[in-house]
Amino acid sequence: MSDDMRSTTNQYLTFTLDEEQYAVEVYDVKEVLEYTTVTKVPRTQEFMRGVINLRGSVVPVIDLRLKFGMDETQKTIDTSIIVMEVDINNDQVTLGTLADSVQEVINLDDNQIEPPPQIGTKIDTNFIKGIGKQDEKFIIILDINKIFVGDELNMVVEEAGAT
Repeated sequence: MSDDMRSTTNQYLTFTLDEEQYAVEVYDVKEVLEYTTVTKVPRTQEFMRGVINLRGSVVPVIDLRLKFGMDETQKTIDTSIIVMEVDINNDQVTLGTLADSVQEVINLDDNQIEPPPQIGTKIDTNFIKGIGKQDEKFIIILDINKIFVGDELNMVVEEAGAT
């Protein structure tokens, strides 16, 4: 693949939250799991649903719906955990995020992505890399490294490690 092609085409994993379609860059995603039992950690932030055991490692699980001010994710047959690598102070940390359902991996060219709107979205636009358009649908492309402010993610990781 030429350098020009790499810089203009990006791959995203799409998923739904509260009937809206979201996406994260594929290179941030380690794997997608079926919903499994999440062990609640007492006295943690509301959006931290708990931890899971992933091949012997403790992985915190975040409910993005709660983080974005939506209702809590309800377990259904389609509920999934997207395991991602997130940058915390230049360290890669593994965490899981709940999704109502995971859709597919899509390719979007730069010309299919608009800058985030300044008003009218359910979430703070600082979290949004852009709005993708595919087949007359809009897809909110998230910047997973900007969803948590300040020491919020550090706290989540510390809370998960305290179990």
